[in-house]
Amino acid sequence: MTGLDRRAGARRTWLGFGILALAAALAGCAPRVADGPHAPGVDPRGTAVDGEIVGGRLLEAGEYALATDAFTRAALNRGMTPEILTGLGTAALGQGRLGQAETILRRAVAADPSYPAAWNNLGVVLMERGMYPEAEQVFRRAFAADAGRDGAIRENLIHATAKVENPAETGQDQAKYTLVRQGGGSWRLQDTGG
Repeated sequence: MTGLDRRAGARRTWLGFGILALAAALAGCAPRVADGPHAPGVDPRGTAVDGEIVGGRLLEAGEYALATDAFTRAALNRGMTPEILTGLGTAALGQGRLGQAETILRRAVAADPSYPAAWNNLGVVLMERGMYPEAEQVFRRAFAADAGRDGAIRENLIHATAKVENPAETGQDQAKYTLVRQGGGSWRLQDTGG
């Protein structure tokens, strides 16, 4: 094999590597399937997801500070609706800001007295603060606004009533709650019996 043949072979090898490298680079630019293991790319022409939906998902994930940001962005677009106020109040509760949560949730029930999730979440805050008689009354309002359909509100009411009827057992035990998503983009806190 002559030197000329070796140089031509080397060029073909490097050309082959170059084509492979280009193909690999272009494969990285290909659109990804949404069901795959990787996150989908950003579509700059797409529409943004509603901040209330994002906030609800973040609450489910326990990301209360991020949920607060999402609900705040939603409020900029839609105003302080009872649903957004309830989301903000529940995010504050998740962060342990009980006074702030109570204030916001009271605004939510004032804005829409027929919204059971706001009443329920306010009752949860009052339970956490040890205000059992008022919590019982608030859970009664949530139960009435929901027409008794929601089992979690019923359980919260039973728990609060038991605390009021037997104050000797109110001591230091504080109930633990978890977020449960409901239909229509709303959510509530559910007593886990802690």
